Amino acid sequence: MNDARDEIKSRLSVEDVIGGYLELKRAGRNLKALSPFTAEKTPSFMVSPEKGIWHDFSSNKGGDIFTFVMEVEGMTFREALENLANKAGVDLSMYQTSSNQSLAKRKKHLLEILAIAEKYFQLTLTKNRHALEYIFYTRNINRATAEEFRIGYAPDSGRALVDFLLSKKFTQKDLADVGLTNRFGGDLFKARVVVPLMDPTGQTIGFTGRALVDEPNSPKYLNTPQTLLYDKSRHVFGLSQAKDTIRKSDHAILVEGNLDVISSHQAAVKNTVATAGTAMTEHHLKSISRFSPNIRLAFDGDSAGLKATERAIEIAQKISIDLSIIHDLDDAKDPDELIRRDPVLWQQAVTNFQPAIDWVLAQYESKLDLHSAPGKREFSTIALKLINQITDPVERDHYIQLVSEKLNSSLDALNLKSAKSAKNQPTPRKKPIKTQPKNLTPSEAMLATQDTILALALTEPSLRPKLKAFDSADIPASDQIRQKILSHLLDASTPPLDKLSHDPYTYAEVLLLRAEARYAGWPIEDLAKELDTLLLNYKTQKLQNQKTHLSDQLRDAETLGDHDLASDLLTQITNLNKEIKKQNDKR
Repeated sequence: MNDARDEIKSRLSVEDVIGGYLELKRAGRNLKALSPFTAEKTPSFMVSPEKGIWHDFSSNKGGDIFTFVMEVEGMTFREALENLANKAGVDLSMYQTSSNQSLAKRKKHLLEILAIAEKYFQLTLTKNRHALEYIFYTRNINRATAEEFRIGYAPDSGRALVDFLLSKKFTQKDLADVGLTNRFGGDLFKARVVVPLMDPTGQTIGFTGRALVDEPNSPKYLNTPQTLLYDKSRHVFGLSQAKDTIRKSDHAILVEGNLDVISSHQAAVKNTVATAGTAMTEHHLKSISRFSPNIRLAFDGDSAGLKATERAIEIAQKISIDLSIIHDLDDAKDPDELIRRDPVLWQQAVTNFQPAIDWVLAQYESKLDLHSAPGKREFSTIALKLINQITDPVERDHYIQLVSEKLNSSLDALNLKSAKSAKNQPTPRKKPIKTQPKNLTPSEAMLATQDTILALALTEPSLRPKLKAFDSADIPASDQIRQKILSHLLDASTPPLDKLSHDPYTYAEVLLLRAEARYAGWPIEDLAKELDTLLLNYKTQKLQNQKTHLSDQLRDAETLGDHDLASDLLTQITNLNKEIKKQNDKR
């Protein structure tokens, strides 16, 4: 069921699932909440949208969306799988293992077809002068950029690509399933410059084609239809090329057109992406926010762009994204036109931005008569609709006062109108979780220390030799996940973390999240001292557990009147007390 598991995780983000139960708040690149497992008052429950995992410091639990649902709902893995598959719209029957069909193999097969089609389009580009002139002269795209985005050309022929792929022993159904054919079974893309649509890892999952000649009855842009691999409501164009720069710069620039993205990358603004010619969805913003919660929109300033921005604000507030607007394109209709005029103008434009709500309010202020009663009514209605979506009370209060000043209207009147408006809006209810106060048992406390030791060693490779003093026998053989992580850390060849199998890899990611939240910014010297302290604490906890166990046995022996056993146990406890004192003296 790993195929089904991966498909569900690609459709449901960790913040989607956990946000249905807990009130998540942004904490840098991560999200925080009060633990659903203990009665804490300070948030210690961490969620990493980028890694798709969570960790609860108060209970020492962590994992992915499946482990979360298993914990809060008391479900088995199979029950959690079925529950999340239903939410994600995944048909589990398609993932049943059989000798005849495997969805993973099917996807791999379709990806192979697209990879060959991509090479075909690139080859045909080199043979078509008209397409080359369009790319290099009309669009001013240089060779390096064309290669980076793997730009190609679909010839003006009814079946050129289809016949080529059929000659490679692919079937007509294969080509239809991957979205390369039209309703007549011929080529979907004809006489078009073709750009691959890639997933975040850089695999081609479809294509977008731009017509060389604009014709009245033919669309200027044509995209691959919905397929097993490509979903336009989720796909973000350019994310595979932009993600590293988005992460480093801590913001993404979202434009409307694919060619805007390509031109922007060529102009050295490489944190630019687009929504592939479709309306923005929550999935789009979440995909981008995994790399940064700060997104700047560069949309048209017309009515359609204004409405798109208002929809984006609603989504952004729901998922804790900081949305801004790049508002000065120097009268250019889009970034591509501005870049062709002068790349420096675009580089300057992306640094000139303002909060999305401020921009929207400014647009309506210029369109309405704020001195008239109807104008004030309409403006306040629009403004309060936006303001009521704001989750931060201080930010909400700021905009209420701003609107009050613009309309010369009292705060009481605006708050009254806001309250009436909010009253008519249904509030989504989060599924309640019964929270019970809980103290960690000695065994659980040992596991927590053990995990922190592993987390530190995962974070800082130079500390790993210290783990040789860590008694691996303390980790039960049945605890295969921690055993595999420890073996990985002690391996002199230090293989990449992703070489671990699925469950140890996921748990290792949880441990890294634990270390990131607790030790971010610590110098190596302090980390080394912390690890030494943890190793001493662990030995003390181990001795304390042994003492507790022996004390229980001593009580039983005294109850049974076994004086010899009682004397022997008392001697062992005395020796343990000496060992515990030695450990405490080392601190």
